[in-house]
Amino acid sequence: MGTTGANTATPVEGVLGAGKTQSAGTFRFWLQDQRWEWSDEVALIHGYQPGTVHPTTELLLSHKHPEDREQVANTIARTVETGEPFCSRHRILDTAGRVRHILVVGDDMLDGNGDVIGTTGYYVDITETLAEDRRLILDGALPELYNSRAAIEQAKGALMLVYGISEEQAFRVLIWRSQETGVKLRALATQLVTEIATMDAPMVELRTRFDHLLLTVHERV
Repeated sequence: MGTTGANTATPVEGVLGAGKTQSAGTFRFWLQDQRWEWSDEVALIHGYQPGTVHPTTELLLSHKHPEDREQVANTIARTVETGEPFCSRHRILDTAGRVRHILVVGDDMLDGNGDVIGTTGYYVDITETLAEDRRLILDGALPELYNSRAAIEQAKGALMLVYGISEEQAFRVLIWRSQETGVKLRALATQLVTEIATMDAPMVELRTRFDHLLLTVHERV
């Protein structure tokens, strides 16, 4: 991950750049022993208190919505066979039986020699939409955001196309990356749109490349 300097907070950063969203967490999957590791946030998304359960493929699949379980199982099987990052948009059932809409964004995990040893990335809970008061601030009180609206709209459109998510969910993902990396939303969206223009591949490969781009674009802002 890249680092950013200590800048004076602006109104945009006050809304979008303070701390980390609590609806996203990290995961790691080691190919050799098929071992999972997840952060406290991912445990909470599934309804578990941190440290009370050890994640396994069987446990993860048991939480998938019945209509999505086969799709996710096939994705994980492909990861085990080929080392391809585990990336998916699907529904889970938490321990209380609530349906959560989850976006999993992953990238290759490499050893010191540059060999793929697994997958690492994020679970993002995109169930909830933006609060109305935040929407009003974004739409009516920040001229700086108006100046960058085109890039943000284009970035949202790319996320909607690649991941098959709604406009609100796409905006939530952009805000998450802005918060997670400490990079202004405008700069992040602009760089994302710039680099998207250089991508040319079949959809399956494009999605994998886009996952990598989404997780690393802040390093080049």
